[in-house]
Amino acid sequence: MQTLRITLVGLSILVAFPLVAQDVPREIFNGKDLSGWKGNPDLWSVKDGCIKGTTTADKPLKFNTFLIWDAGQVSNFELEFDYKLGAEGNSGIQYRSKIMDEEKFIVGGYQADIDASLKFAGINYEEKGRGILAQRGQRVTIDVSGSKSAEAFGDGVELGKSIHGAGQWNHYRLVANGNKLSQSINGALMSEVIDDQEGKSSKEGVLAFQIHVGPPMEIQFKNVRLLELIPK
Repeated sequence: MQTLRITLVGLSILVAFPLVAQDVPREIFNGKDLSGWKGNPDLWSVKDGCIKGTTTADKPLKFNTFLIWDAGQVSNFELEFDYKLGAEGNSGIQYRSKIMDEEKFIVGGYQADIDASLKFAGINYEEKGRGILAQRGQRVTIDVSGSKSAEAFGDGVELGKSIHGAGQWNHYRLVANGNKLSQSINGALMSEVIDDQEGKSSKEGVLAFQIHVGPPMEIQFKNVRLLELIPK
C-alpha cells in the first residue's frame, strides 16, 4: 500500500509538471565554423565567434533562405541565443519547421521574427503557411478548426522599446511546450501561441536562421543553446 501511495504521488507530480529538463543546455554552434549547419556558403559564414548572414546590393535575394541546423529535429525545447541586426533587413529563427526545398535551403513553419524596424520583432509568423499567428503583446489560441481568439497581455509598442536597435545585441528565448509556443526578447514575453489547429499545428521539425529578401543586410548570432525537454 505504501508503494502504491508513493507511485500515485509520483504520477501526480508528473501531471503537475509535465515538462522537465533532461540535462543542461548544449551549445549547438561551436563558435568556430558551421559544422552541424547547412546553408548557402555565399551568404553564411563565421566571424569573431558569430554566425554571420550577409546579402549585398549586387546579388539581391530572390527568395528567403535559411541556415539549417543539421543535427536533427526539435520537439519540446528551450532555445536561447543572442542576435545583432544591422540598420536594415529582416530575419528570424524557424522552429518545428519543415524543409521545403533542400537545394535552395527554403524552410516553412513557425518563426520567431526579427526585423530592423522593430515592427515585427517578437511576433510569431508562420513562414510558407498561415502568416502572422500572434502580434507582439498577444496570446493567441487557435482551436482545432483554425478559429483564433486573442488576448492582450502587454502593449506591443511598449514591449518593442525593450528591444535594442541596429548594431546592438539582443537575447532571444523560445520555449515550445506541447501546444504552447512562447517567445521572449531581453527577458520580456513578446508573443505566445497555443496552437491546436488540425493539420496545421506542428509538434516537431527543424531549427533554421533566416535571411530575408529586401535591402542588403547583415545579421549575427551567437551563444546558441538548446535544452531539449521531456515530451509532454
